[in-house]
Amino acid sequence: MLTAIREVQIPVIAVLMLGACTAKLLRAVRTWSMDEALGPTALFPMRMRGPLAMVFCAIECGLGIGLILTAGRMGSGAPANCIRLGAGLTFLVATSALLELRSVRPDVGCGCFGDFSTAPVSGRTLTRAAFLSAAALSTIGLAPINLPSPGWDTARLLIIMMIELSVLAILSPELGEALVKLGYSEPCELRSLPAERTLAALRRSKQWRRHLGLITAEMPTDVWRELCWRYAVFPARLGERDAEVVFAIFLQHRRPAIHAAMVDAVTAERIPWPAPPSRPVNPASRAILRLAHSGDMPFSRDL
Repeated sequence: MLTAIREVQIPVIAVLMLGACTAKLLRAVRTWSMDEALGPTALFPMRMRGPLAMVFCAIECGLGIGLILTAGRMGSGAPANCIRLGAGLTFLVATSALLELRSVRPDVGCGCFGDFSTAPVSGRTLTRAAFLSAAALSTIGLAPINLPSPGWDTARLLIIMMIELSVLAILSPELGEALVKLGYSEPCELRSLPAERTLAALRRSKQWRRHLGLITAEMPTDVWRELCWRYAVFPARLGERDAEVVFAIFLQHRRPAIHAAMVDAVTAERIPWPAPPSRPVNPASRAILRLAHSGDMPFSRDL
């Protein structure tokens, strides 16, 4: 039974580390800032937070993958023990950092699972980190893991895993936050979306490519927000006339709706879009069209 408990720790810890790294990366992409993805980085100077956050995330990813690769016979021995020792020390360092964070910045969340770890560090968070440290260290010296045989061995491992996951769920404040987020839809008026991300979505859109030939500057002259929309004004030129192209971008994370209008740079009167240039028609195409309209177009009976 003790060996089965130790064997369960490897997949559980590996999944937790990879899930935590993924959650941090998703939050970093959403906020366009890597230093905001980890709570303990608040203990360091501002210039060090970004690099340290990337290092922590890389360590979690590497250890999670390493635990999986060294679980069998190919990675047994010293490599497996080194990675398991590294995982245990990582959770031990995290426990110490969370203790310091709780005393210095009690308002900051642990950032363990990105957006789901915004609640202040509590006793449950500290207990979970210490529990995972002990679980990882208990796997040192474990023999290579083999697939369980169908029947009681598989059922026993599943029962142990379900019990451990239940304990981790009880120790995780993120579970309640996740349930709240799943049942809550944030109004677009309160949605936080950086202007840089809005402009990046604009430059990937069809509206931008369609009117790019009129725009004379890469950066907007003015950007502002009104409720669910962000507006960006770009200088433009229509013949001899100075104009401005105004884009309205709906504030949503993926594939926002975008509208565009062109106005006079002086009077702010709306200017109609120029007509697209007409394509020259091939003379042969004209003859085919005339025959088609006249009804004399020959058709092959074999088609």
